[in-house]
Amino acid sequence: MTPKLNVVPFVSVDHMMKLVLSIGIERFLLELCAYVEDDFRRWESFDKVARVAAHSPDGVIELMPTSDGAAYGFKYVNGHPKNTRDGRQTVTAFGVLADVANGYPVLFTEMTILTALRTAATSAVAARHLAPKGARTMAIIGNGAQAEFQALAMKALIGVDRLRLYDIDRAASEKCRRNLQGFGFDIAICDGTEEAVQGAEIVTTVTADKQNATILTDNLVGAGIHINAVGGDCPGKTELQAAILRRADIFVEYPPQTRIEGEIQQLPSDHPVTELWRVIVGDVQGRTDGRQITLFDSVGFATEDFSALRYVRDKLAGTAFYEELDLLADPDDPRDLFGMLLRAAA
Repeated sequence: MTPKLNVVPFVSVDHMMKLVLSIGIERFLLELCAYVEDDFRRWESFDKVARVAAHSPDGVIELMPTSDGAAYGFKYVNGHPKNTRDGRQTVTAFGVLADVANGYPVLFTEMTILTALRTAATSAVAARHLAPKGARTMAIIGNGAQAEFQALAMKALIGVDRLRLYDIDRAASEKCRRNLQGFGFDIAICDGTEEAVQGAEIVTTVTADKQNATILTDNLVGAGIHINAVGGDCPGKTELQAAILRRADIFVEYPPQTRIEGEIQQLPSDHPVTELWRVIVGDVQGRTDGRQITLFDSVGFATEDFSALRYVRDKLAGTAFYEELDLLADPDDPRDLFGMLLRAAA
């Protein structure tokens, strides 16, 4: 890409899909996992703030910014569970990466697909450090838009190849199984959560209802399980029975955000949790024994979007999977913005 001061590379949904498929979905996820983990390793270099959220009875709209001092990134994202009734996505997003030195954006991209990919990549990175060694079987409770991404990331990074699916809408599970045909999974569709978790070493909950729900109950959680709690992620929305949290060792991204939005909103504000980055850099142990219950209370944090934006920008070079967007004013004389406006009439 040849820099032009007025032009920002823009990755549309169509181009994002073509970019992912040209790389290969599993390879894309595997490489993205590396970027996510690299940024967790340099966690202390980032500006960190809980996302700015505008909640309504219908959903939430959020801005997720961060910077490592050299680049700045943000994502706009919504979460509206009722959208599926109108044929719309529950989650949509776009993002921007900018150069801190001059403030100019260097990438503008769709992030609906990219968010699903980075969420799955983050889940897999956490599982690599927290799940039982050699785990191959995962239960996925909630088989909507995120499910296939979660499965493929776990396969690519840690070797999961057996899936146990459950959704209150069986058609969603059938969709998930159909989409994952040819990816090397042994897939069972189950009639309930209890059946789905039988024999699973990893349990992923990824539902979208905007309410406190009990998707997974304490009696279903046996010793040695790793729980990947992906759904929820706003005040008043949880998926796990609180008793599970009190038995588990809990790992989070950014505690000030997770205590507001995550499963741990059900617990006292001083309940001990461990930041995932500390496990990744080796400051603390993640899984310590075979009977330990580990819980990754995943809510998504801005550094993960930053990682995804960095990865996409790096992969665009030499491809045709972007457009040149005339986004920035570029007068011949930087002081003569008004003169540029007048000359447009000529």
